[in-house]
Amino acid sequence: MRRKRIVAMAWENLKLRRLRTSLTTLGVVIGITAVIALASLGEGFRVTVTQRMEQGFELNVLTVIPGSLFAGLARERFTDEKVQNITEISGVEIATPVMQIGNVTLYNGDKKVRAFVATAVNFTDFINVFPDRFTFESGGPPEQGRNDTIVLGYKVNHPNETETAFAVAGDGVNMSLTKTEGAYPFVRPVVKNYTFTVAGTLQKKGAPGITNFDYWVFIPLDTAREIYESSESDLIFAKVSDPDRSEEIAEDIEALFPRYKISILVPLTFIRQVDYIINLVQLFLTSIASISLLVAGIGIMNIMTVSVMERTREIGIMKAIGAKNMTILAMFLTEAALIGTLGGLIGVPTGYGLSYLLSFVVSRFMGGQHQQGTVLQTPETQQTMVSPIFSLWWAVGAMLFGIIVSVLFGLYPARKASKLDPVEALRYE
Repeated sequence: MRRKRIVAMAWENLKLRRLRTSLTTLGVVIGITAVIALASLGEGFRVTVTQRMEQGFELNVLTVIPGSLFAGLARERFTDEKVQNITEISGVEIATPVMQIGNVTLYNGDKKVRAFVATAVNFTDFINVFPDRFTFESGGPPEQGRNDTIVLGYKVNHPNETETAFAVAGDGVNMSLTKTEGAYPFVRPVVKNYTFTVAGTLQKKGAPGITNFDYWVFIPLDTAREIYESSESDLIFAKVSDPDRSEEIAEDIEALFPRYKISILVPLTFIRQVDYIINLVQLFLTSIASISLLVAGIGIMNIMTVSVMERTREIGIMKAIGAKNMTILAMFLTEAALIGTLGGLIGVPTGYGLSYLLSFVVSRFMGGQHQQGTVLQTPETQQTMVSPIFSLWWAVGAMLFGIIVSVLFGLYPARKASKLDPVEALRYE
């Protein structure tokens, strides 16, 4: 019997039992809908998280920390020679040292504000390493050679959004710094005031990475070294020409310190680890959703077994007029495949529609959580819409999986039908 005739007969048999076919197909639809919804939403979540992390961590910037990352204030420091050695590594464009001073207090007339981090940098190199972070609200970068200028982060300059700015470009501000004087054991903390001119104030960035400059104050590196009488640095930021080589360059940097423990933050490695974890979670959730397809397969086996019993005389007649066992087998398997195909055609678009609904609900929920919380509302922390991503491979894979499950679970009743004895089938009541 020709294939087209077999498909036509299978389709007619399904139409004769519309209610039963619809309920059986519904199980396949639910399974494929669940798979597609979780897969597309998971892929959208993965892409959104990766993009947010790339915004917070420059992939082409390595952070070199002396000692362990959690060594606190006990860690050793870098010399300019070490900084120069890093600069000479192939693939490193700029290596700039940074001195961290800690909390400081700033005064502008009767205004007072505390800064979370005061950082001494070489402005020319530092701005080249983080060009996207230095967007000025007022003023601009300090003039080269001037050691009495300061740059204020947005939250330092706007500690309270409802009040006027702490300072604008050109204002003179006083900074209180705490330094130690005297020799051991007569070391004592001394607070001294220094006057700086505001070169510029930064716009709000609110980046989630360690380079969130909203809470930072920047002063010239030469000035900080003169104040603290030290030429060593606490951190080194190294800008690489190719982010894909960042892990290799990090190994080269570590090789420069054979007797000196350092920690290097490589954003690309961190992002890859997060991406790997998200992929595992996505695979896990999709696997759970696939169980519903197996349940639907059991329903197909059950319904088709009942169908074989009901159509025993019909099968006997077909065999009596010359139908072969393979023809009967092909007809029942075709019915199962048609159920799987219908479930896929309905389930794939339904799954993507459900993924957008889930995305909307989750985004509204997260937006409500941010509004109720006390966290500073920034463009990055406001409501974020996770857009599901359509994947042709997922759609094709889900349909094939649905068809294969349907055929496999329909194999037993199909074989049972094909093995029926025509004489006994004709006698069946």
